[in-house]
Order: sequence, then C-alpha cells, then structure tokens
Amino acid sequence: MRIPDNFIKDLKLAVEGQKMIKWAEDNMPVLCKIKNRFEKERPLEGERVSACLHITKETAVLMKVLYLGGADVSLCASNPISTQDAIASALVEDGMRVYGIRGEDIEQYYSSIAFSLSSKPTITIDDGADLVGILHQLHYKEETYETKIITEILGEDSRKLIDNIHGGCEETTTGIIRLRNMAKNNVLRYPIIAVNDARSKSLFDNPIGTGQSALDGILRATNTLIAGKNVVVVGYGRVGSGIAERFKGMGSKVTIIEVDPISALRAVMFGFNVDTLENASKYGDIFITATGNLNVIRKEHIQKMKNQAILANAGHFDVEISKNDFKTLEKTKSTIRQNLDQYTLPNGNKIYLLAEGRLVNLGSAEGHPSEVMDLSFSVQALSVEYIVKNKGQLSNTVINLPTDIDTNIARMKLEEIGIKIDRLTEEQQKYLYDWNQGTN
Repeated sequence: MRIPDNFIKDLKLAVEGQKMIKWAEDNMPVLCKIKNRFEKERPLEGERVSACLHITKETAVLMKVLYLGGADVSLCASNPISTQDAIASALVEDGMRVYGIRGEDIEQYYSSIAFSLSSKPTITIDDGADLVGILHQLHYKEETYETKIITEILGEDSRKLIDNIHGGCEETTTGIIRLRNMAKNNVLRYPIIAVNDARSKSLFDNPIGTGQSALDGILRATNTLIAGKNVVVVGYGRVGSGIAERFKGMGSKVTIIEVDPISALRAVMFGFNVDTLENASKYGDIFITATGNLNVIRKEHIQKMKNQAILANAGHFDVEISKNDFKTLEKTKSTIRQNLDQYTLPNGNKIYLLAEGRLVNLGSAEGHPSEVMDLSFSVQALSVEYIVKNKGQLSNTVINLPTDIDTNIARMKLEEIGIKIDRLTEEQQKYLYDWNQGTN
C-alpha cells in the first residue's frame, strides 16, 4: 500500500504548535546548545531515525535537533492518548514525517508504527520498546496482532528491516526491563543505549519529572483536594519515590506498597507508611501505580475500595490497573469529563479511573516540564551521536551511556542556570586512585 506522508489531525494547528515548541526551546537550553552544534557539524548525515515517542513539545525539540543534525526523521506516537496534535502538525510543517493523532485506536497506533518503519531506519528511539519489540517479532517471524498489521502495510520485506539498524535508544524503565530480558536470552539483534539509566536522566526525569507531572495529571482530571488524603503509591522505585515525595509535600498521608524488601525498608526510613495493598485498599483515597508490571490493582482490591476512590497509573503501559476486572465488576460506567471515568460497583460505590488507565501524566496533562526533559532529551541526542560514532563497534546488548557524556550534560545544565561548582584538585584526583594511601 502507499505509505502516507503523515498521519495527523489537522495541519492548520501548526501555528499553535510552533508557539508551544518555541516555549519548550526557551526552557531547554542544553538541548538547544546541542542543536546549534549539530546544525553546524551535521554528525547524523545519512542516518534514518525512526522514533516512537510521546509527541509533545519537548519531543519536538529533540526531533528538530536530530533533523538539523542531518538525520532523516520519522516519528510515531508511543501512546494513543499522549499526542499533542498541534505539535504533530508543526513538525510536519518543518519537513518531518509524523504519524500520530490523539485518541487513535490500537489499529491506527500500530499502523503508525508501520508508517514510521517504512523509512528503513538505521537508528531507533523508543519510549517503551515497542519499536524494538516489533522489529524483533518480525525478524523471528512471530505471528502477532502487531506483526500482521505491519506486514499488511509493508509486506514480507518488513521482516528484514532489522538488518539496516546499527543501534537504538530506550528511555523508560519498562522498556529497559524488556530489552535486558531480550539481551539475557540472546535474542537482541542490535545495541541499545540505556538512556533511562543515565544519571542525568534517571535522577531527574523519573522521580522529579514524573512526580510533578503525575500530580498535575490527577489534578487536571479531578481537581480533587490533595491535602489530608490517603494516597497509596504502588511501587517505590525511581518513579514511585518521586510521586510519593510530591504528594507528601502537598499534605497527603502517603502509603507505599512494595514487593522488594529493600525498597520497602527505604520507604519506611524516609517516613512513609508501608502496607500491603490488601489493607491499603480499605482506606486509600487515591491510588497511583508505578511498578512496570501488570494487574497490580485487581478485582479483590477494587471491591474493598471506599466510595469515590480515585485510580491512576504512572507506569508506561496501561496494564497495571486491571481494566478487565473493572468490566466484570461494573454495574454502570459513565464518563464524567475527559480522562475521568466513573464505575459504579454492585455495592453502590463509585470508583474513578483516570486516563483509561494509561499514563496519567501524559493522558491527563502535558508530561514532564521542559526543564527536566532538557536533560533527558540531551541524553537522547548525544546517545544517537554516540551510536553513529561507534557504528559496528558496539555489542548487541543494553549499553550504558559513557560517564563523561552523562556528566557533561549535567555540567552544561548547571552552567545554563548559572550555578558554579568546585573541581577536584590534582592532589585530590590522585588520592582517589592511589590505593597506597591510608591513615596518617
């Protein structure tokens, strides 16, 4: 079939989108500094980048950096309800191929991935590892719903697409878990940079960015009072810990649910209540999942929840809150407003599910602030450059970004916000690496 040049809502929204992108650029000075260098040096000349990301104003800045760096860029959505339609239109006007409409159905979602892959990418950028997963399913001739859609659009040659690729990037915890399992099982066919694990990403994007944007998403969907509420955060990893801190700061009584003893103990030491989900289901007012696993909140928990309990998910995929269990339990369902569905249970209790159980910070709000994504997308841009510079030299596994690149991003950010820090003296540097030094 003919591959469309784009799949967007309305090109007339481009003017609005350009204004939003300019706002993001003004708050992403490090990425814009990289953009200026890339435009001069064009280190990505001849590369074809296929990206499966949330189509937001911050993502648009990254796409422009890659595009001006010489890459052929094709972007598709990594979530059916996170696309900002005006941004998609603005990128198309700037000469890029974009495939994503807010509210697209699942067939459209995977069709958009197929359209993006039609460029025969040499590098992939993922938010959740859908691109990598599909490319590998095609390569290993797995017959799935996804591969059926891809092969219907691109033909059987799509199973050879993976042969063109010499590297990729992944920026989510969920995606890294999937990819490390692939590497462990020796099925990963090309190297992946673990953008998610870079310190200048994971220490800021995951806890601080998600902490604020998840709170923002819940407030936009409900305008509920946060202070004094019993907030149950399921998962106390990088993301969950940030969410817990933000709600604690707003005056909530925060309970942590964990399966890992060390994470649970850490939550206790940071002053949070730690309980089982079975118990917390009885007293929680707001429940937020951040585990990267499936069916975390299930039928037996929902049945115990108090009237007007609010459920939100901050994990990448919409599998953490069992929507199938909601279907079996619901007496009636109604949509109160956008991103706020009310389920009435047989006992008369009303339970609210936000953003269809998808990422609440992008489904109900705009995602992370631009200042935070300045760090994350700087890591992305320099990871792509690193792949190009080391083409053919990287092993087919999940690779950490070199420390010097990671540290330099943080240093640039400090410079841009006017913060100076000390440096080690030569004597101090020598002392750190001299094993002969001891007590004097």
